Formats: sequence, structure tokens, C-alpha cells
Amino acid sequence: MNIGICQFSSEGQKELNLQKSIGLIQDLAQKGAEIICLQELFLTDYFCFEENPAFFDLADDYSNSKTIQSLAQTSKETKTVLIASCYEKRMPGLYHNTIIVFDQGVQLGIYRKHHIPDDPGYYEKYFFAPGDEGYKVFDTSKGKIGTLICWDQWYPEAARATALKGAEIIFYPTAIGWDMNDPKIIRDEEIEAWKIMHQSHAISNGIPIVAVNRIGEENGLKFWGTSVIINAMGRILYQASIENQESKVISIDTKETSYYRHRWPFLRDRRIDTYQSLLKRADNE
Repeated sequence: MNIGICQFSSEGQKELNLQKSIGLIQDLAQKGAEIICLQELFLTDYFCFEENPAFFDLADDYSNSKTIQSLAQTSKETKTVLIASCYEKRMPGLYHNTIIVFDQGVQLGIYRKHHIPDDPGYYEKYFFAPGDEGYKVFDTSKGKIGTLICWDQWYPEAARATALKGAEIIFYPTAIGWDMNDPKIIRDEEIEAWKIMHQSHAISNGIPIVAVNRIGEENGLKFWGTSVIINAMGRILYQASIENQESKVISIDTKETSYYRHRWPFLRDRRIDTYQSLLKRADNE
């Protein structure tokens, strides 16, 4: 698979961000990208820094949206698989953080973010209902891909469930950054933890991981970029910078999954008969 990623800062307006994204998609396709992943909520600024009802107006009804039409047309013209994270208006009062997957212009389906944070600077529970359709794998013309979103990346169960459904690679559109007042030691710890989590998902499941983050400063947050492409044994094949807009195409050999899973057969040795307690919020009695 030739994987294309692009991290960039928001232009502050949906139409500007859409046109910027289309230009990056076209450039990546010319460089040989077959599957292209955009960052989380790429059409807008990250608006979840406060519980403001005016921001509900940023959502789109994707059953009839010019945005969807533009993305589908771009996917078709570039002959690419496109992974786009958008703010979905399912109906008035019901909204999701949603990935839409296109394959050469055809909309294959959606994945709605399951794990929703509610922390200072990330008040997403106010804006997004959690996904209710399970974890997803899309059988594209370029291979079987799994999709998760940002806060999902801190949960090994989500990566495992997606891998067990047959994903050959997992993509994580992301919007994560530091509080502008965080000291350097905290910033360093958080970004290292973020990379280590992705490496651990790759290792424990024996599949490549791709995380695409944004850059720039918005409403007290400094997004840390550092988009990564990781192979099936946790080796970082590409790591973007913290500050700069970057687009890159990296080739991933999905046949490595068989090699690493044969040498490290974690899936074979899982004791599924002992995991009942994982279905409880806590098991400390």
C-alpha cells in the first residue's frame, strides 16, 4: 500500500480548508499515494475547546452535502481511497465525529468515533454522541483498512477489535495538542506517550498504524503534528515535524503482518476465556 498523509493548520473557514485538502490530495496522488488520510475534523478549526451551541452549525448532513460530493469527486479523479473525518449532523440534536471512506469516488461507509473525551480543551461529549455501529473494516480496492479516531487511539481494545475484524492497517485521524501553558517536561512526556501507544498497537496486533495529526495554535491549544506511519513491528517508518505542514507518501508492505505474526503469535495465545472482567467498568471486588 502506498500511504499518503498530510498534516496542516486550519485556515479558519470550511471552504478554504476543503480546497486546501483537495489540493493536498491531488498532490499526494501525483506522488503515487493509493490511500490518503486527512486529519481529524479537517474542515474546521477544532471547536471543542468550549461548550458553545453556536458550533453545532458547523455540522453537515452528509446524506446531502456539497462537501461529500467534492470529496467523492476528488477520490474518483485521483483514483484513490480517501479517509475523511467530518462533523456529522445525523439529525437535529444528534451529532457525531465521523469518518467517511471513499474508494475511487464510491462512498464505502462510515465509522463514528466511539471514545469521546470530556476534558479541559476537549469538551467533545457536548458535541458528539459515541458511535453505535461497532468497529469497522472497509474492503477497499487497495486492501482492508480499519479506521479509528483520535481518543480511540488510547484504548488497546479498539485497536484489537479492529484488527480481529481483518484490518490490514489502522488509520487514526487525530487532533491532539498541548495546553499552551504546559511546561516542556509535560509536553515531552505526552508526545512520547502518544507515539508509544501507536507503536504498541502495531506490535500487539502485528499490523501497520497510521496517525495523522494537525498543526498550529488554536484557542489555547498547540497541536503537535508529528504524524506517524509505523510498521507491523512498531518501527516508525515516517515521522512528521511538530511545526510544519507536511505531505508524504510511504510504501507499506502488508505481507510483513504474516511474518511478524508467525514469529510473535500474540493472537494465537490470547486467553479469551479469561477476559470476562474486561466487560465490567471495574473488577476490584
